[in-house]
Amino acid sequence: MHPVRVSIPSFRSENNSMEKGFTVFKIDVLMNGRQHTVEKRYSEFHALHKMLKKSIKPPEIPSKHVRNWVPKVLEQRRQGLEHYLQTIIMENEVLPKIFLDFLNIRHFPSVPKTESCGSFDTESEESSKLSHQPVMLFLRDPYLLPSAHDTFSNVVIEGVIHGVFYPDLQPR
Repeated sequence: MHPVRVSIPSFRSENNSMEKGFTVFKIDVLMNGRQHTVEKRYSEFHALHKMLKKSIKPPEIPSKHVRNWVPKVLEQRRQGLEHYLQTIIMENEVLPKIFLDFLNIRHFPSVPKTESCGSFDTESEESSKLSHQPVMLFLRDPYLLPSAHDTFSNVVIEGVIHGVFYPDLQPR
């Protein structure tokens, strides 16, 4: 079971003076307990389909040529596009990057759990690199003595320095 779920609960017609009307499909995306919505036109689904054909065998996409103004036809297209997205998710263990981009899902390269901490027998240097976020930030060098105007000495740094360099001495 994939951690990604999609549905297309609704659609709406857009009319603008620059081009003929079109339909926008609302896609609800649920991943790891977080939900967001993406809106796409059929032409974007069609472009996705063409791109996916280069890397996987995608399911059939609903027909491009339909009467966009007939509600029953639009409902059938909505159901077809929803089934299209769900089939891609069900049939592919690893979802293509282009598909994740289409759904506005951030994608991170998956690293097997045995290598997540950089095992020693990895052949690829890339797989052993960890991505860390800074945990602590110093505004100045923590090993320098506190400035004269600092009324409180840094107890943590003093304790660490004391413990490392003078482990036999008792604290004051």
